[in-house]
Amino acid sequence: MGNHLGSRRHSLRAAAAAAALACVAGLGTAAVAVAAPPSPPPSKSTAYPGSVPPWAGSRAKTGIPLSNTTIEGEIYLGLRDEAGAKALATAVSTPGSAQYGQFLSFAQWKSRFAPAQADTDAVVNWLKAQGMVITGVPDSGQYVVFRGTVSQFNSAFQVAEQTYSFEGQSLIGPDRSPTLPGDIAASVSAVSIDQGRMLTRPDNVVDGGDAQPAAKTAPPPVATPCSQYWDQKEVTVPPTETGATSVPTVLCGYTPGQIQAAYGLGDGVAMNTTAGSGQTVAIIDAYAAPTMAQDANHYASLHGLPALSSTSYRELLPPVYYDQALCGQPSGWQGEEALDVEAVHSTAPGANILYAGGSNCGAGLDLAMSKVLDGQLATVVSNSYGYVGEAVPSDVLLGQQNNHLQAAVEGIGLYFSSGDSGDEKAALGYTSPDFPASSPFVTSVGGTSLALGASNNYLWETAWGTTRQEIVTQRDGSLAYAGPLPGVFQYGAGGGRSAAFGQPAYQAALVPQGLANGKRVSPDVSALADVWTGFKIGYSPITNDHSLNSGSYSELRIGGTSLACPLTAGLMASAQAAAGKRIGFANPAVYQAAATPTAALRDVTSPAHAINLARAYPGQTFVATLGLDTSLVATSGYDDVTGVGSMTEAFAQQVAAQH
Repeated sequence: MGNHLGSRRHSLRAAAAAAALACVAGLGTAAVAVAAPPSPPPSKSTAYPGSVPPWAGSRAKTGIPLSNTTIEGEIYLGLRDEAGAKALATAVSTPGSAQYGQFLSFAQWKSRFAPAQADTDAVVNWLKAQGMVITGVPDSGQYVVFRGTVSQFNSAFQVAEQTYSFEGQSLIGPDRSPTLPGDIAASVSAVSIDQGRMLTRPDNVVDGGDAQPAAKTAPPPVATPCSQYWDQKEVTVPPTETGATSVPTVLCGYTPGQIQAAYGLGDGVAMNTTAGSGQTVAIIDAYAAPTMAQDANHYASLHGLPALSSTSYRELLPPVYYDQALCGQPSGWQGEEALDVEAVHSTAPGANILYAGGSNCGAGLDLAMSKVLDGQLATVVSNSYGYVGEAVPSDVLLGQQNNHLQAAVEGIGLYFSSGDSGDEKAALGYTSPDFPASSPFVTSVGGTSLALGASNNYLWETAWGTTRQEIVTQRDGSLAYAGPLPGVFQYGAGGGRSAAFGQPAYQAALVPQGLANGKRVSPDVSALADVWTGFKIGYSPITNDHSLNSGSYSELRIGGTSLACPLTAGLMASAQAAAGKRIGFANPAVYQAAATPTAALRDVTSPAHAINLARAYPGQTFVATLGLDTSLVATSGYDDVTGVGSMTEAFAQQVAAQH
């Protein structure tokens, strides 16, 4: 395509020169002033209506940004054979296909599907000519990341950038469809020139994050010492919906030994320290904590995990950080990084871990992923972040999906957390799964609440959806609830029907028609996510986001589908090690294995009666009700909270055994 456009420009220039020469020849030898040949007419511009974010409407408009404000942009180039890439990604990932497991090298992917280098270079050169600074181009050449001022964006893309209110943030976005010159547009599939992706956040819930903003220092109405396992301790509360006046207390957070017991890697007494040997799991988050290696080894020493060496733990870090305030600062991502590393190390203790940090929470995450994919640096990638539903320009969703196709064709499994806000209706006004988990070429991981007994024995699981109600002291000194139970929804696993992606073939047999209606439904599988049961992590918190100074190491309980995702990624890496093979994009094999009578999944359903837990903060005590996730409901078989069911290592090995 680049050569074709170059020939066209050359022909225009030659035609103009020939016309000028003919004009001079016709005038004979008279002395005349000959005008310079006219420049070729500019190619007709092309508009990109699918590159306008859905939140950039007149009702949300709040003003005009300063013209010298710097923002990030990203231009996605189309694949040379998108249909062929999708067909091959499906074939190499589907057991029973003649091409199953016949993955391509990066060089093969690039030569067959990636944009022509001349097309990528043309985009880069055009952006530079507009005054933009190029901040990243992957080896695949599939997109170009750049930065410029509002004034430069307005001029280059023929828009008027505005400020809009979305999700409590003031975001910059275009007032109309951006345009590109026709010769550049011929190879471009999407233009991202808004700040919506800067709302990408870790899908984790931190212990204490569900307390009310008003600080209270008085003793709580009911003290709730945490339990090491389910129902170790109980406290007296006002009567619940079931009439109970005593309920279990919140858990302290499961340890790696308990996690291994829960998912069939060990018994919780003798740690499995070799599962996952020979595999590399990549973890992608924004920014990086300077103490991660030391913190991970401190955590390992306290919890019976093997130490990580300079070869078993490596980092790929960006040279500079961008958009810290919009993205929640490095400190806002540190807990996520620690959670991901320590969760993967718990379910794949023998695996190598590669941490790839993004320069921000937008295009920096794309660049971090491309480093892994273009270098084929891992076979499993854990991604515990997501957008607010699919509220990203539709063309940009498809542009990012090219990375997912590349991963599938190369035999690299991408795992994404499904989200922590249920069906997202409270934020968007309509139901939506979160992207990137809603992409048909990634494995979306939903969440559960998990109960283990005193001997680390599995008791039960339910869908992760938590409501809560506060206990208050009445004038006569008695205790009562501040309102009716089950109270207000706090958080729960994301999921539901995509508006952007059609139903993939692998879901057709197991996903009920009423859920799918011809569309991709998220999630695919699930694991522990509820922070009230939770997982214990440890790190040295960043105390200054500018200098990245850190405090003392401490441990806390954490949850979210950010926990479910790395737990699942580790289980799949351990299964690959046991099978001696790469699974790659796992969904076709997951659904095939789930359809067998001997599937070792745990089919998670909604509880038959209310399950309550109590948790105290300074001046406050809450009773939570588990298993209620907005409009999403866990049922027998596939559902849009837990997918085909909760993971086990036995099921992961059944997935690996598909052929």
